[in-house]
Amino acid sequence: MVGWLKAMSETSFPISDLMRRQFQTAIVIISLTLCCASTLFLLLFGEKLGFEITLVTEQKMTASFSVIFSNFTLLMGILVFVAGAIIVSFMVFMMMSQRVRDVGLMKGAGCPNDLTFGYFMTELLIIALAGCILGTILGMVTNLASNSLFSILGLEAPQQSIDFWLVLLVSVSFFVLTLGFGIRPILNATRVEPAKALSPSFHMGLSKDSGFKPMSNFAVTAKLAGRGLIRRKSATFRIAASLIVVFVLATVAIAGGVIANQTTKSWVEKAIGRNVIVIGHQEMCAQYEHLLLKFQESNESSDFNYTLEKYQLPENLSEKLNSLGLNDVDARIIFEEQVQELPGYMFDPNGTTYSVGDSHTDTSVVVGIDPKKVVNDWFVDGVPLKEADDLRVMVGDSLAQKIFTSPLNQSIMVHTDIFGIASVCLDPLNSGKVVYVPIESLKTAANISEPNLILVKVDTDNHLETLNQIKAAVKGINSEFDAIDLNAVLDKNLGFLSYIWSTMMLLPLFSLVAASLCLIGYVILAIAEERREFGVLRALGASPMAVIKIVSVQLLTVLLSCFAAGVSLGIILTLMILIPEPMVTTYTVLEIAGWLMAALTVMFLIALYPAVRFSRKPVLEAIGNP
Repeated sequence: MVGWLKAMSETSFPISDLMRRQFQTAIVIISLTLCCASTLFLLLFGEKLGFEITLVTEQKMTASFSVIFSNFTLLMGILVFVAGAIIVSFMVFMMMSQRVRDVGLMKGAGCPNDLTFGYFMTELLIIALAGCILGTILGMVTNLASNSLFSILGLEAPQQSIDFWLVLLVSVSFFVLTLGFGIRPILNATRVEPAKALSPSFHMGLSKDSGFKPMSNFAVTAKLAGRGLIRRKSATFRIAASLIVVFVLATVAIAGGVIANQTTKSWVEKAIGRNVIVIGHQEMCAQYEHLLLKFQESNESSDFNYTLEKYQLPENLSEKLNSLGLNDVDARIIFEEQVQELPGYMFDPNGTTYSVGDSHTDTSVVVGIDPKKVVNDWFVDGVPLKEADDLRVMVGDSLAQKIFTSPLNQSIMVHTDIFGIASVCLDPLNSGKVVYVPIESLKTAANISEPNLILVKVDTDNHLETLNQIKAAVKGINSEFDAIDLNAVLDKNLGFLSYIWSTMMLLPLFSLVAASLCLIGYVILAIAEERREFGVLRALGASPMAVIKIVSVQLLTVLLSCFAAGVSLGIILTLMILIPEPMVTTYTVLEIAGWLMAALTVMFLIALYPAVRFSRKPVLEAIGNP
């Protein structure tokens, strides 16, 4: 019983001490919570959408989109974790820097080093435990909220249980990080001699020796601000490292999110086509929609027989459509069959030929098109099909990645004919497992005479009226035929991309808030270290605004320099590594700049709060000990 009471007493004193410093304790715990939550949410979000390459290629999106998302998620995960580690390091450093004077008082009262170390280690354990638990809860709640938003937007929300081991790994990692970064400052603080710990030159763990001589023509505000930054070398370096990583993270998320969102949506919109109407048998039209929606839905392949005679379109249908003034009539033959990779040959630097590829097979959708009449405009690697000969084809990126080694140097067997590969395209149809063949060549190879699907692109001014006219014309030929507007399918796929990239852009929000709390802690250190100087200025007649101006100059110096370094590095990572051939417009640049400047402004205003609160204190209280 006595031992239990002693243990409770030893724990209650650190808790009471933390509660006495509610504001400082809160910002440390909240920072740790946000860092842990952002890392956990990112991992759960990526696992939910299946950003592993093989899984995505088989079920959602296409191989090229999967690579972009996976690289983006990996880089974001690294930056989020590094930012979290640096922020945790700074917050623990800040917490112990404020306690050096307390260490001096405890040791002056006769407390041994081990008792002092145990006291502050208990505080650190409490903060680490509270932050990790709250961070785990917040990360899981945010993940559940994203699932709900997924469903509200009409998108397919993957239903899967949360990986307990992943949650435990993130929580334990940040708990260990907090303790690892905290032990050294505690040891350093407990080893300080009592006289030095109580001395102003060691108060807050900061050196009073400047070593920096301001120019005589500098304004008083600039002199005091510059001297304060140099005197707090350790704290300034730590906050700068935190801010640079956070600004890199924010730039990659915001700039990468905006640019990648516009670029990938442009690829999908051009591949499907805006204001495109699909015409054919009702079942065939529904199947074509199904193939397009596989881009964002984990639809299993259905046993659909594309070659039924009832799906073939009569010759007079194309003539009827031409009579309506539709010039962009894209007649197609579409079916599904097994295609085979054929080896190819390449030259090494010495001019010797060597074989590449094997004889892999896979089931793919085969589409016969007239390259001169297609209504789509794919993003391709290689020679566009309309510029190639009739014995070359275009394959989807998922098929190219799955069964080919070097597709542009190999051939493919479709039905019984062999075709060269002119290009690889990004196409959401059947999640990129598609082969486009010149229709005349396909008719000969597959012994099919009539198309079973027609795509037409209509004018935007009278879209609905034209759609109704097409429906009437098609129904007049065969009541089982129909015309379906693909804009709804296109918008659904674009909405899927928008949701993912918008969520990616929100990921650095936790880190930005945590960085803002770091800035608040930095300002608290600055005020605590310079409070007597500020108090003397107030006593000599300086207005409360003078204190705010000095702190503002210090903040702007740190923020702007870190902002410039972080944004520059983030832009380089985004444009050179993450996104091939990014789409960047003037509006894109303005949007990115607006978001980043808004984040910078909010962080600056939030960080000024301690200075505003201190400036309102009476002069005598400002001069006195904290």
